[in-house]
Amino acid sequence: MVRTGLNIVVFLFVFCIAAGQSVHDSSRINLGFPVHSQYLQNGLILNPAYAGTRGVLSSLLSYRIQWIGTKGSPMIQSVSLHSPMKNDKVALGMTAQFMQYGATKATSIYADYAYHIKLRKGKLSFGLNAGADISKTDYASLLLNDPGDPVFKSNDRTHVMPNVGAGAYYAEDRYFAGLSIPSFLNYRRSSNGSTVPYHSFGQYEFRLTAGSLIPVSDLLKLKPSFLLNYSLSNSKKVSQFDINANFIIADIIWAGASWRISEQVAVGILQFQINNQLMAGFSYDYPYGRMNTYTKGSTEFILRYEFRYKVSAANPRYF
Repeated sequence: MVRTGLNIVVFLFVFCIAAGQSVHDSSRINLGFPVHSQYLQNGLILNPAYAGTRGVLSSLLSYRIQWIGTKGSPMIQSVSLHSPMKNDKVALGMTAQFMQYGATKATSIYADYAYHIKLRKGKLSFGLNAGADISKTDYASLLLNDPGDPVFKSNDRTHVMPNVGAGAYYAEDRYFAGLSIPSFLNYRRSSNGSTVPYHSFGQYEFRLTAGSLIPVSDLLKLKPSFLLNYSLSNSKKVSQFDINANFIIADIIWAGASWRISEQVAVGILQFQINNQLMAGFSYDYPYGRMNTYTKGSTEFILRYEFRYKVSAANPRYF
């Protein structure tokens, strides 16, 4: 039974990567993915295979204000919950994100499934997620030079766009690496304004993340990592590239920085492991490139709580 379940996960993952032909359509709806700065504490938003890897029921809340000082700047709220099941080989999770930018409100709700394989030194996981992105634009709230413009007379209909993603994740005491495809389906507008799904391998986006843990002393550890978002359809190809470094002091204070090369943004991160179950974090993104003229930066707050804590203080979870 377990072997059959694993075969199904592997088959679906390989099939979705291999299938499809490249499709180019100017009416394609580019869903995009919200930017987060503290994703290393919330790996489920990057990869469904991360579900259950912390070994306990883990919950996380985050609130992000993007591009402070600009009118209609995005505000992103997210919640995630994941846990291994009784046999530890199967894990379930869910993520929900609520985003508002300008006159548009978007909601994403996904369920996650992961299957874990214990190896000699670490654990290999395969994951799938399924859910929907829901978007609606309130054109009536816009201030127009010509209020009678027929294009903006009625509100946009609510667009519900189901999707499926997949990923693989490996972690051991000193290293971790993950690869995921956030969505297999794309959407385009039909002549009547509705959304029509289609599949195209040529429009896949890949997320690759990896890092390690380097003990410096008994009280200090260094955790370098990177995140790469690679798009097959985008002419820029690399839509996000982060280089991260976190210093972990006495397993209580996490002080780090990120360099988001693709956006010319420097990120400062400060997190506190308040007790074995509760962590709180704050980050600030400083734009040192052309966006510096228009915004004062971005902020993000996170709060993580883990139930039924099993990991001793002498061996905390770093990935």
